[in-house]
Amino acid sequence: MKLNKLIAATWLSLLSLQAIAVESDLQQEVKIEAASQEADIKNNQIIFNGPVEVTQGSIKINADELRAFTKEQSNGKVLVATGTPATYSQIMEDGRPAKASAAEIRYELATRTLTLIGNATLEQDGSQVTGNQIRYNIEQQQLIAESTGNDRVITIIQPENYQELNEPDSKTQEQQ
Repeated sequence: MKLNKLIAATWLSLLSLQAIAVESDLQQEVKIEAASQEADIKNNQIIFNGPVEVTQGSIKINADELRAFTKEQSNGKVLVATGTPATYSQIMEDGRPAKASAAEIRYELATRTLTLIGNATLEQDGSQVTGNQIRYNIEQQQLIAESTGNDRVITIIQPENYQELNEPDSKTQEQQ
């Protein structure tokens, strides 16, 4: 039972990611820049060939290829970025960056869900979660990380004073 409470406390501290996402990001337009694009109108899909950069406010996704489509029987738009790796970054409300990378990044705009598949990593302030798959609901700040076979989910949480230890000493800078 104590182990379950420890695991829950660990996840809660990482899930908060020390900040919340900038709400205005999710209300802005999605802009996609690519080297080329192909439209498959019959299947309601556009394929962007890279390098590809997607921006929505401070959210940035970089990939080798991006597929954008609407789910069947819904209006939910989905972006699937692939790369070696594909990357995601966002500036949080407090100004600190959050980053993610994976072989595939799936971003569902309607549910504001980010799914990282294949060598997935999510990090902020030196703390990170890695696994084969990480699913993160940006709006609700809920995270699920999974691995398969002998692979394990790894969580690294920096000590409370991590920021203080990594900030340049103002006295040292003044002396220079």
